[in-house]
Amino acid sequence: MHQIIASPQQNGFVVVRPGARGGMQIPRAMYYELSEAVEGGQPAPRWLLDAVAQAWGLSLGDGPALETVLVRPVTRLNYSRATWEINKGCNFNCEHCYLADRQFAGLPRDGKERLLHLLRDAGILWLQITGGEPTIDGDFAHAYRLAYGCGMLIEVLTNGSRLHRPEILELLTSMPPHKITVSLYGATAESFDSLTRRPGAFKLLMKGLTAAKENRVPVEFALIITKHNAHERASMRSIAAEFGTRYSEYANISPTYDGNPEPLAAQAPGFLNKSAVFTGCPAGHTFFHVDPHGLATMCKVGRENPIPLMSEGLDGLLRLPAIADAQMLRVGGCSGCALSQRCAVCRPVAKARQEARAPLQSYCQHGIKEETDDGHTRGDHPAPGGPNGA
Repeated sequence: MHQIIASPQQNGFVVVRPGARGGMQIPRAMYYELSEAVEGGQPAPRWLLDAVAQAWGLSLGDGPALETVLVRPVTRLNYSRATWEINKGCNFNCEHCYLADRQFAGLPRDGKERLLHLLRDAGILWLQITGGEPTIDGDFAHAYRLAYGCGMLIEVLTNGSRLHRPEILELLTSMPPHKITVSLYGATAESFDSLTRRPGAFKLLMKGLTAAKENRVPVEFALIITKHNAHERASMRSIAAEFGTRYSEYANISPTYDGNPEPLAAQAPGFLNKSAVFTGCPAGHTFFHVDPHGLATMCKVGRENPIPLMSEGLDGLLRLPAIADAQMLRVGGCSGCALSQRCAVCRPVAKARQEARAPLQSYCQHGIKEETDDGHTRGDHPAPGGPNGA
């Protein structure tokens, strides 16, 4: 099995190692030199041996490069990252879930295999496998091994409830992921089980985290701040520090991607983050999302005009950039907004919130009261599109 991956990446070439952060950029000439060494059964070039020894303390030996190095070919598409909902089914029933439905359905095993080969051929190097809960899918281990064998760096986005299972631990230790990201929904059984609406969920989480730590499976955390657990924020950080390598916090709960407002009820007032200005993202251009049926969209939220990869193949992805650009236009309730240059919300998210009739103050600068020079507060005028403008 390969220990090093050399791959085209955007307009350049990179060398990366599964399970390790960081990497190195290499010039085109070195990429093709390495490719020829692998194809010809020759040892790896000296510059690669020295570079991986310095970067990761790794010795590739003097044998044929093909035994330790996987060279991904140049493709006609310029994508590098993708998220894949292997299934929408889940063993939790979280109050804040953004999925419009959680039906356990999707492609059969051979369909999943074909999809992963399409992602490889589209240039995908970083693949996030998500759900639902990905580890409960009967084909999860098979799909993980295939993606790993295709030279993808894999992130698994999980609720952590099955990390203790022997087959999952064997998979993650023998084929190290790029990262495992666990969503943390509280620091006690009371808050965690309340949000997930699954008695015993917190116990399963802690069992999984303990097993991951004992088996040296590196875990990162997404701390989901809600009305159920906001008072436990410090304790949630402590759990993340004890069992993980790093964490991020998220308090801005989204409606479902089709505009159902029910998840917003879990939001914790006073914890919403509207400080960062949205300056754009590569969704649809260098990144895309795929649902369990092989429908490709710009991202998890912007699901308009999905492309059926299983019938159109890679040619379908040629249409995705234009589809993404159309969804990023500020139209409807956001068109002509005087505050668009400082807006913190991307257009697909704004549209979902507008359709959900979310309160302006939960996502829109027009809903924020600002302090004037004389110490008083003022509210911005309503957006041109009406009460749900952004």
